[in-house]
Amino acid sequence: MAKRYQAVELITFAQALLQQGGLTRAPARAVAEVLVEGDLLGKSTHGLHLLAPYLQSLADGKMTKVGQPRVLKKSPTTLLLEANYLPGPYVIRHALDWAVPRAKKHGVATVSIRRCHHIACLQTYLQSVTDCGLAIILMCSDPANATVAPPGSRQGQYSPNPIAAGFPSTGAPILIDSITSSVSNSQTARMFKARQKFPFTALQTTHGRATNDPAVLFAKPPGAILPLGGLELGHKGFALSLIVEALANALCGHGRAEKPARWGASVFIQIIDPKFFGGTAQFRRETEFFAKTCRKSKPRICREAVRLPGEKSLVIRQEQLKKGVVLHPSIPAALQPWAKKLAVKFPAPIGS
Repeated sequence: MAKRYQAVELITFAQALLQQGGLTRAPARAVAEVLVEGDLLGKSTHGLHLLAPYLQSLADGKMTKVGQPRVLKKSPTTLLLEANYLPGPYVIRHALDWAVPRAKKHGVATVSIRRCHHIACLQTYLQSVTDCGLAIILMCSDPANATVAPPGSRQGQYSPNPIAAGFPSTGAPILIDSITSSVSNSQTARMFKARQKFPFTALQTTHGRATNDPAVLFAKPPGAILPLGGLELGHKGFALSLIVEALANALCGHGRAEKPARWGASVFIQIIDPKFFGGTAQFRRETEFFAKTCRKSKPRICREAVRLPGEKSLVIRQEQLKKGVVLHPSIPAALQPWAKKLAVKFPAPIGS
């Protein structure tokens, strides 16, 4: 039986490690909460799985330990931030704290962020906005990462470029979090370490042959991840990636042309208040009507009903808040050495 842990104890543990690693209390708390929220939502490659590499970034001086995002440009509804590789979850929460009240006042607020450290699971940020009756669009790109090949290429040229969006409804919010590549870097690395293969074609070798073997990404020279849609329909995923490249990298004025070498993120955030457009009630009615219509449609496979984005994650979250968080076996194994090194006690499983 899988071991379960109290979410609050995991947050306390992660925060303690991050503070011992050099972060001050507020950034450490923000990162810890966001990482554990990722696991609560069932996103096990973007939850505490990221804590060990974050701690390594702190140790290597590649995550900035102290400071605040710097305002480069600002208007009543737009903000450009220089994050100087501060912890991603801390920076994103800072940006949302600025954008949400301004969207409520003006209808729309947009934040562009450059040189942020990795921002973890995008879905973790959405519900705090939809609970305010607002819509959010969030996307990011790592201009230092080039693991995804454009259609027709044998070489990785861009990162998986996730897109997330959250919309309030009369029922549960719709919480979208997707990547524009077939698989993520984290998924590929986990499968490679476990010596497993994907059940579908997700990558290509350095010679351009499609494969389900994650090892090709770690070969010398490396292969590449295929765009969303694979060899046949990858032009669709590539098109979505171009949107992310433009709004995340180009808009903030920092991207691949600068050839950065540090793990990081360029980020685009837009918050929209429906009351300034067709109206809040009308917006909620329409999103819920569409959701109900999809759920009521005849299932393709018996007993497999249509599920809206975020629906399963919210169910998993409620279950894990009650019963405890299940951690992927690789996570405790990766964090135990850090707990020993930084003299922080690893939480005991529930019932132990």
